[in-house]
Amino acid sequence: MRDDRALGAPAVEGGGGNSPGGSGAGRVLVAVYGTFALAAGARAGVQLGTRFHEAPAAYLLSAFAAVVYIVATVGLVRGGRGGRRTALAAISVELVGVLVVGTLSLTDAAAFPDETVWSAFGRGYYFVPLVLPLLGLLLLRRTGQKSPPPKSPPPKSPPPKSP
Repeated sequence: MRDDRALGAPAVEGGGGNSPGGSGAGRVLVAVYGTFALAAGARAGVQLGTRFHEAPAAYLLSAFAAVVYIVATVGLVRGGRGGRRTALAAISVELVGVLVVGTLSLTDAAAFPDETVWSAFGRGYYFVPLVLPLLGLLLLRRTGQKSPPPKSPPPKSPPPKSP
């Protein structure tokens, strides 16, 4: 099945429901996810390329966070059932990552000699990494409740009468 929508265009009929990233709040969330994907990816790229030996786990976690943000962004923009599932999976992984890495970075600081995006629950990013998945899950829940029921196929034509 070919999709002729422009890159970044919200999902339309036939996509299995409305796009979570199509509303005003959804667009803001998509913009924040995209910005975090770019920021985390650029930061991880520089750190991995120049200082990998100093804190490989932290820098690889930042790269992983960037991938999670990219996947969440794509899922939110794509919409439909597949996009929603993709976004839900990515945002759930993000929330678990923020909570686990945030807790470990505070309880075992030696394991994280340099900060990741998720260290100390995103303190270096004004705690946006902690709030972002909560808002993402809330948006998915809200837009999921508004999704129209799937359209039923058109009625079949009666068979032609034989002469």
